[in-house]
Amino acid sequence: TVMSLTKVDKPWGYELRFVQTDRYAGKVLFIKAGSQLSLQYHEKKDEAFFVQAGSLELVLGRGTDQKVVKLGPGESRHITPGTVHRFRAVTDTLLFEVSTPELQDVVRIEDDYGRTGLEDAL
Repeated sequence: TVMSLTKVDKPWGYELRFVQTDRYAGKVLFIKAGSQLSLQYHEKKDEAFFVQAGSLELVLGRGTDQKVVKLGPGESRHITPGTVHRFRAVTDTLLFEVSTPELQDVVRIEDDYGRTGLEDAL
């Protein structure tokens, strides 16, 4: 089966969604150096990512419990539902992400671009 690619421009770069079924989803994220995604969590979505190129900081938690993990090419992490997290690109970064299919399941806590949780549904 040939899957259609969907490119979604974002203020921090773009997503290239290469598969979405009722069981899983896959996408490539390009994050521009110095940009960061929302501080967010997912109620149902379970995801894992692999750093293909570049370097990023994975911010986990919020407030005084927040920790930052520096990641580079070849490193991967699993983000379980309810985990507060954000990606912050140190250099231009390319990530592969696989997840359960709930791509609209984003609860934003902080966002540099003034977005609420609904944009990802569009």
